[in-house]
Amino acid sequence: MRINDCFRRPVTGVPGRLITLLNRVSYDHNATFKLTGTTTQCLNMSSYNYLGFAQSVGPCAEAVEETIRKNGVSMGASRTEGGTSELHLRVEDLIARFVGKESAMVFSMGFGTNATIFSSLVSKGCLIISDELNHTSIRFGSRLSGAVIKMFKHNDMQDLERLLRVEIAQGQPRTHRPWKKILVVVEGLYSMEGTMCNLPALVELKKRYKFYLFVDEAHSIGALGPTGRGVCDYFGVPPSDVDVLMGTLTKSFGATGGYVAGPKEWIAKLRLHNAGSIYEESMSPVVLQQIWTSLRCIMGDEGGTEGEERLQRLAFNSRYLRLGLKRLGFIVYGHDDSPIIPLLLYNPAKMPAFSHEMLKRKIAVVIVGYPATPLVQSRYIPILLLSLINSVRFCVSAAHTKDDLDRLLRACDEVGDILQLKFSSGIAGDSLASSISIDSNKTEALSDSETLYEESIPSFSPPPKERTLGGPWKKPRWDVEEVIKRGVIDARG
Repeated sequence: MRINDCFRRPVTGVPGRLITLLNRVSYDHNATFKLTGTTTQCLNMSSYNYLGFAQSVGPCAEAVEETIRKNGVSMGASRTEGGTSELHLRVEDLIARFVGKESAMVFSMGFGTNATIFSSLVSKGCLIISDELNHTSIRFGSRLSGAVIKMFKHNDMQDLERLLRVEIAQGQPRTHRPWKKILVVVEGLYSMEGTMCNLPALVELKKRYKFYLFVDEAHSIGALGPTGRGVCDYFGVPPSDVDVLMGTLTKSFGATGGYVAGPKEWIAKLRLHNAGSIYEESMSPVVLQQIWTSLRCIMGDEGGTEGEERLQRLAFNSRYLRLGLKRLGFIVYGHDDSPIIPLLLYNPAKMPAFSHEMLKRKIAVVIVGYPATPLVQSRYIPILLLSLINSVRFCVSAAHTKDDLDRLLRACDEVGDILQLKFSSGIAGDSLASSISIDSNKTEALSDSETLYEESIPSFSPPPKERTLGGPWKKPRWDVEEVIKRGVIDARG
């Protein structure tokens, strides 16, 4: 009960770089809450607003205001019953061009996109091979399809290949007939781990074993790659190598809903046989205009270089914050370029404590525990077997300034010392190399294994060629002011 006040905190206003919380109080140990009538403005590290388009001012807001006067706020029907407007068709064509596919279709809800499309892509006699950490919407939609579902270890291409070989050899249960279709489903960027799929390896396996590939880019579209086109753009993989690209329009575009892009004949089938297009309320013109304007901004068709600048700010902010947390001694998950940064807390009792301490410093964060993450954790770090995994998840935005991130780093440094959360030595941030004392009379060359280890550390500053034998070792973790001083240069490198 004492953790209830950390969830479902009511807010008001625009969820931009700052967010306004409605203060509340409980007189029955967090069973119920009452609003106090006051508010607290906090630094927003909890919202999916990667490119900062969730704004009440600017070109998107102005275009939306004009659309309300022209088209209203609702279509009043499903897509198949008079709910398809010219704006729908324009946005779908723009999305298809943006992601590099022949055709695309939009849905009014991201979760509903995955929950309804799999029944149109696969059926009984087909096989879905899904990453074990895929989103619940993928699991839900896969079960509705009637296909057989198998899972492989997260981002483990060897386990995926082993499973493919077994299933291709064995075929369907009981009859052992060949599978009608094999669909491998992954996410471009995993929302709880901050990890990316190994797309180049997946494409290589796809060419070898001839399966269909489905990539959910809910968190990667608009947030990754030089032009914001997701994991295909990030890894330099042609979109034609991926059969189906799904994404949501919430995280990077400041809107709502989802899309599916793929071959023209696949999308045509979805329009006719998909439950979402038949029964789901058509996407609002207001949302469509927000998508249209933000997409054109990212593509450079509107706003000059604003879209490019937002992408660059997001990439810098993601690297800067992640590097700073590592250097302070925190253990974080995910890829260096991921705007999702999970900081591990491990102890469930520290979840409410961390949330409360950050709120005291007027910073709004999201704490994540079971069932969003496993209660018993044994992946990634073998020595942490049977550890309780709980984390706080920072969502970085292009709207954040360096001062915002410096404020967050200072707060994390204080709270990390109070709650004893600094489990790492700080070597992941390359502080050990700079803290070695060199004695010219007592040195020896690094061994091959040590050289490989040093090379595995991000080379933000060149490691020393020699190591001291008798000199003193300084504390490897960085001081927060040194992190802030060095962070800009190293994050850009």
